Amino acid sequence: MANRHLSRSIVLQTLFEWDFNGSHSENVEESLARNIAEFAPGLNDTTFMTTLLRNVIAKKSEIDLIIEKAAPQWPIDRIAIVDRNVLRIGLCELLFGERSEVPPKVAINEAIELAKTFGGENSGKFVNGVLGAVYKEIGEPGKEETSNKKKNGPVDPAQFPLELLGGAVVYAHVANEYYLALVHDIFGHWTLSKGHIVDGEGEEDGTKRSLKEELSIDIAIKEKIGENEYVASHPEKGKIRKRVTYFLAEAPMQQLVLEEGKGGLDDARWFKLSDIADLNIYDDILPLLTKAITMLTVPKAG
Repeated sequence: MANRHLSRSIVLQTLFEWDFNGSHSENVEESLARNIAEFAPGLNDTTFMTTLLRNVIAKKSEIDLIIEKAAPQWPIDRIAIVDRNVLRIGLCELLFGERSEVPPKVAINEAIELAKTFGGENSGKFVNGVLGAVYKEIGEPGKEETSNKKKNGPVDPAQFPLELLGGAVVYAHVANEYYLALVHDIFGHWTLSKGHIVDGEGEEDGTKRSLKEELSIDIAIKEKIGENEYVASHPEKGKIRKRVTYFLAEAPMQQLVLEEGKGGLDDARWFKLSDIADLNIYDDILPLLTKAITMLTVPKAG
C-alpha cells in the first residue's frame, strides 16, 4: 500500500473515533498519534496526516453543507459513519487542498478506494456519486489533463435521463439604477436563482414558481436569454442531464428571503450593475449576465 494512501487510512480511523465519540476535538491528535504507532510505526508522513486531520475538523461545517447539497436525500446523520468521514477527507482535499500536491482526480480516487476498503458494499459508488457531483459543480478542474488519457470514445450525453430547470437574471429598476438579484452557494460563487420544472408545467410558469419559492419574490418574465445544459452525477440516480432555461425577469426591489432548508445556498442579495465585475461567478453564468446587462442598458436599434 502506498504511503500516502496508508496515511489517509489512518486519518480516517482517527476521524471515525472522533465522530463516534461525539466530535470532541480535545484528544483527537492523541488518537492520531496512537493510530500511527499501532498501524504504521516508522511511517514518515506525520505532517501530512496531522494537517489533513486538522483541516477536515476545521472545515467540517462547510464540508457537511456541501455533502447535503450533493446528496439531498441523505442527511449527514443518516450517512454511515465511515462514508461520511471518507467524504469529509475527499472534499477537504478536493476543495481546500493544494492541487499541485493532490490533484482533484487523485483526491476523488483516493476517497473512493477508502470507501471500498473500509465501507459497505455500496460505499464506493455512493462516495463516487457525491464527489463527482461536487467536481462538476466546481468546473471539473484538471479535466483537460486527464481527458487525453482516456482510451474509450466520448459518451453521448443524450443517453442520460433529462431534468428540466428554469432560472432567471432577475432585475429591479429603481431611481434610474438597475440592480440584479443573485444567490450565493456554498462553493463560494454568486450565481442565478433556479429550480426544477415539474411534469406538466411550462418553462415560464415553472421558473416563476421556483423563484418565488427560493427567493420569496414575484417575477415578471420579459424574454428568454439562453440555455445551459450539463451532465451531473447523482449519488443514487447516477449520471443525469440537466437543462436550464434562463429568462430575463423583472421584480420589485424588496428583501430577498432564501427558502428555509434550501441546501447549497447561504445568501441572496441585490447588486448594482457596477458591482457585478468584482464577484466570483461561474464561467458559464457570465455570458448570461453579460447578455442581460446589455439588454437592460444598451438601447435597441430603431
